[in-house]
Formats: sequence, C-alpha cells, structure tokens
Amino acid sequence: MGIKKKFSGFFSKGEVEEPEYIEVDLGQKSEKRKVMVRPFIIKNFEDIDKVLNSLREGYTIAVINISPLKKKDMIELKRGISKIKKTANALEGEVAGFGEGMIIVTPSFAEIYKPEKNKSGKKDKKESKKE
Repeated sequence: MGIKKKFSGFFSKGEVEEPEYIEVDLGQKSEKRKVMVRPFIIKNFEDIDKVLNSLREGYTIAVINISPLKKKDMIELKRGISKIKKTANALEGEVAGFGEGMIIVTPSFAEIYKPEKNKSGKKDKKESKKE
C-alpha cells in the first residue's frame, strides 16, 4: 500500500509541482574571442604543425608564406599543403592561394572571395571589370 500512496500523489489533480531539474555547467564559457590574423612562414614540413594547431583553436585566419619550402623541396610542400587542406576541410574552413608564395586558411565562419572562372580557366570579363 505504501507504493500506492506515492503514485496516487503523483497522479492527483491537486497541486501541480514544478519539475525538478539540475543545471549542468559544461565548462563552456560564453566569452567573446577576437579573430586573429596570424602570419606563418613554412621553412620545413614540421612548421606545418604550428599552423594546424593554431587553426584547430578556431579563431585564427592563417596567412602562410610557403616560398621557403617551395624553393627547398616541392614534394614536402605538396605534402604540407595537402595536410593543411585536409585539416581545413575537417574544420569546415577554406583554403586559397594568394599569389605565388602565399596561401590563406580561414575557419568555418569566414569566407574567402573567389572569382568565378569560365571554361578556359580565366576570370569572367564581368568579374575583371568590377575589380
């Protein structure tokens, strides 16, 4: 009969009790962070890890000078750029070349303007007139 009393109070039409809940702090702070535009110089393949760690923080736009590695070892450069692209894709970011020796990598909330190209691989005439 003790169980019946407990459940009868539960389903009674009397007082409606507020549901109990517990607030859980997940350790997430709602602090605003500034976006950092950070330059990097890639002299060897190991320098790429510094770029990737910075990108994983989520608030870094990386401006990467790849010229020193390009002059030194083209195969290592291709491996490094591939690694940067994979990380950017995983973070839903973007990668774009900027001139001959620079690449820019942005997090998911930033977008890189890329003019549309026609079938021959050149900029559309409309786009080049606007610039």
